[in-house]
Amino acid sequence: MLWAALGTRLGHGLRTALAPPSQTWHTFLSDHVGQIVAADCFVVPTVTYRLVFVLVLLAHDRRRIRHVAVTAHPTAAWTAQQLREAFPGDAAPQYLIPDRDHAFDALGAAAKAMGMEDVVTAPHAPWQNSFVERFVGSARRECFDHVIAFNEAGVRRLMTLYSSYYEQARTHVALDKDAPIPRPVMPPGESTSCSRRPSHRFSAATRTGSATRSRCRSC
Repeated sequence: MLWAALGTRLGHGLRTALAPPSQTWHTFLSDHVGQIVAADCFVVPTVTYRLVFVLVLLAHDRRRIRHVAVTAHPTAAWTAQQLREAFPGDAAPQYLIPDRDHAFDALGAAAKAMGMEDVVTAPHAPWQNSFVERFVGSARRECFDHVIAFNEAGVRRLMTLYSSYYEQARTHVALDKDAPIPRPVMPPGESTSCSRRPSHRFSAATRTGSATRSRCRSC
């Protein structure tokens, strides 16, 4: 009886030891890079000291911005609705990676209804959502650290400008120094008029504090 019980325990331990280990987080991200969208949010203070909430949905494959939404009164229902608006029809990716912010409490049910798998990051582990965390840091350093918006509408205009600049003009080392939206390689001396470049429009807006388009003196 004792030997039988001991043999059963040893067999169970052997099966457990021989079980294949689960894949690491980095392996999961690299294996499904084309089917992952990351979600994150951050707050932007206005000139009247009010906080405006910004939601970002970022695709992992080329760091494309899939959706940006701005509100002064965030709720879990509002966040879930933004997810539905970002992926209408059958355009939803396979995986959604949010953090443990309470604004994402209703995101899991909405993602499941859309056929997506909600993969929540571990507590206090922003490195697991590094792509969208990097975007939030870039938006702060390159935009909102230099411009103070008057209200929610101002934050929305600035995010629209910065998103256009980020996708069309901002280069990434991981993308072979290309922008999220691929750009043709142009010979020296051939370039688009600077007044039409997203980088020119964005830099002009950050200098003037408004979202108006301006032309440089060389145009």
